Amino acid sequence: MKYQKLNAVKFGLACGIVSGVFIALTTLFSLYGYATLWGNLIEDIYGFMGYSISWIGVLIGAIYGFIDGFVMTSIFAWIYNKLI
Repeated sequence: MKYQKLNAVKFGLACGIVSGVFIALTTLFSLYGYATLWGNLIEDIYGFMGYSISWIGVLIGAIYGFIDGFVMTSIFAWIYNKLI
């Protein structure tokens, strides 16, 4: 059986955008008292790089989320392509 290969860059971009949006939304929700446990978890992960639950944290979190999502899923797609 022949399988389709993934385009690692496009897959990484799509997942990076989704990841960045979700982290930005979680930060916004944490600002208003919702999803505070998730916001604190994100702050534990990215806090040493300048992220905090604040308005600027929404932007910083979106950028870090995009980068992490892009890199991790691009590596996933590359490994997947090598294995098929």
